[in-house]
Amino acid sequence: MELQGKTALVTGGGTGIGKATALRLAKENMNIAINYSRSEEEALKTKKEVEALGVKCLVYKADIASDAQIKEMISGVVRDFGRLDVLVNNAGRTKFVPHPDLEGMKDEFWDDIFAVNVKGMFFACRAAAEELRKTNGVIVNITSIAGLTGLGSSIAYSASKAAAISVTKSLARVLAPEVRVMSIAPGIVMTRWVDGQDKHIAHLAGNTPMKRIAVPEDVAELVYGVIAHAGFVTGQTIVVDGGAFI
Repeated sequence: MELQGKTALVTGGGTGIGKATALRLAKENMNIAINYSRSEEEALKTKKEVEALGVKCLVYKADIASDAQIKEMISGVVRDFGRLDVLVNNAGRTKFVPHPDLEGMKDEFWDDIFAVNVKGMFFACRAAAEELRKTNGVIVNITSIAGLTGLGSSIAYSASKAAAISVTKSLARVLAPEVRVMSIAPGIVMTRWVDGQDKHIAHLAGNTPMKRIAVPEDVAELVYGVIAHAGFVTGQTIVVDGGAFI
C-alpha cells in the first residue's frame, strides 16, 4: 500500500506502542488520528511530535469499550480527514493477577479486560469496515504472545488476547478481499506497563536469543511493514518477541 496522504487511526495512540506506531506511519507521510481514553496529556504531546513530521494529526477521546463512542470517533475521523485507510487497534487493558491466584481473578476483571481487548477491538473494526472497504484498507490488531502461550499478566488477559487472535481470523474472512486484517503479537515490551519490574525484565532478556526485550519501535516497524509491504497477507498472527518462545 502506498501510504502518502492516507489516514491511519491508532487507538491508544498517545503512549507506548501506539505512539511509536503513530510516529512511524507519520514518517511515511500518513495523516494520523490518535485515540485516547485517559492519557490526554500524552496524546497531545504525541500529536505535536507527529505534526512536526509535516502531516496532519488530530486526537479523539473515546472509551474503546463503548460501541457508541467508537462509532462517533470513526465518523469524526472520516469527517475531519475525508477518508480512513488504516486502523491500528492498539488500546488494551489488563489486571496483574498471578495465575495461581484463581480467587483473585475477579468477575469484574474479566469483564473490564474483555470489554476493551475483545469487544472494543471488534467494535472498532465493525465501525471502520465500511470506510476501509472503500479504500482497500488494512486493520492491524495488536494482540500478544500471551494469547498463544497462556502466559501473561493474568489468565483473563491471556484469554482476551487469544480471543482477539480468533476475531482477527474471522474478520479477515469477512472483510476480504477489500480489507486485510492481521494480528501482531508482541512479547514483553518496554512500556509503562512494566515500569518497576527490572528483575523480571532482566530475566526475560537473558533468556531471549536477542538478549533484550522489545521497545515500542520494534513493534511499530512491523506494523508499518505489514501495512505497506505485505499485500498478500491477511488473517495471520505475526510474533515479535526476539525469539523468546521459539
